[in-house]
Amino acid sequence: MALVLTAGERNERTALPELMSHGAVKRSGPGRPKLRPRAVVDDRGYTGKPSRDYLRRRGISAVIPQLKTERTLRLMDTALYRERNVAERLVGRLKEYRRIATRYDKLAASYLAFVQLGAIRMWF
Repeated sequence: MALVLTAGERNERTALPELMSHGAVKRSGPGRPKLRPRAVVDDRGYTGKPSRDYLRRRGISAVIPQLKTERTLRLMDTALYRERNVAERLVGRLKEYRRIATRYDKLAASYLAFVQLGAIRMWF
């Protein structure tokens, strides 16, 4: 799991390259983890040419629903897109911690540390 903190009013799409550089996928056998997953499942906030081009250059298939205003028709794996609810439930469980949901911390480093602590606490 990789966590990247962005500014409050900033679009999350701008954090995609940094997020992709942090996440590593564990291999089933021996060897180093790979930094390139087969597919990325995102919500409509990541739709758009820059995000899709970035993923295409890295050889990653994008499972992102298109906006109704987009003209080009793109096919999407709906069965794989349904798995996105796991990440959404994780964010919901993290927001059960009041300190994370309301962001009491002024410094980004301390806020990210508490988000990581919440994720570690849920892991065990």
